[in-house]
Amino acid sequence: MTEGTWLRFYDNLPYFLEALATGAVMTVTVTFGALVVSLLIGFLLACLKTTGSRVISVIIYVYVEIFRAVPVLTQLFIIYFGLASIGIRFDPIPAAIIGFGLNGGAYLTEVFRAGIQGVDRGQTEAAQAIGMRRVMILTSIVMPQAIRLILPSLANFSIGLLKETSLASAVAAPELSFQGHMLIDRTFLSTQIYCLVALVYLALSLPLSYLSRVLERRFGRGVHTR
Repeated sequence: MTEGTWLRFYDNLPYFLEALATGAVMTVTVTFGALVVSLLIGFLLACLKTTGSRVISVIIYVYVEIFRAVPVLTQLFIIYFGLASIGIRFDPIPAAIIGFGLNGGAYLTEVFRAGIQGVDRGQTEAAQAIGMRRVMILTSIVMPQAIRLILPSLANFSIGLLKETSLASAVAAPELSFQGHMLIDRTFLSTQIYCLVALVYLALSLPLSYLSRVLERRFGRGVHTR
């Protein structure tokens, strides 16, 4: 790389940082939205799987196996391009949130299930013996203890989700990787731009990594999701 290339990079650095900051905001938006969807799906299906009928358990099992077996990029293509062919259209950001949320929900279903089943069953039986309802047992006795087992895995899952959102650029979601690709197409400064993108991902991931280590030390390793 010539000296002129680096000078051009430094001259345009404020513009690059502004564009990547916009992409970083979209990355955080997709990550947070998909995490909320994943948590809701995972918690609901885990509760249904542990307390519901056999038919419900089979349906949930099929969902979990399909979404864990099919690559998330393929799922994004189906939601964004495939559904559009039958008249169901999503903008890139909602499509990414739905895609990552459905995929993450399959993983978190098993995480929540393992956490719930990790609580001593004798406590549930004792609560039933004194007449407590299932919902009260779950919310007052089981989940407060299960969360201690689940939290480290949720932190690790969040880190993985943040990095996976780079795949959303394939459906034109204007997140961090997409903005990086656009800058490279305009400037051909691939090495410099990719390094900047990596630094931004690092800045976003480090707080989550620190939180994950704190939770692992505090609560133990929990259940691995991937």
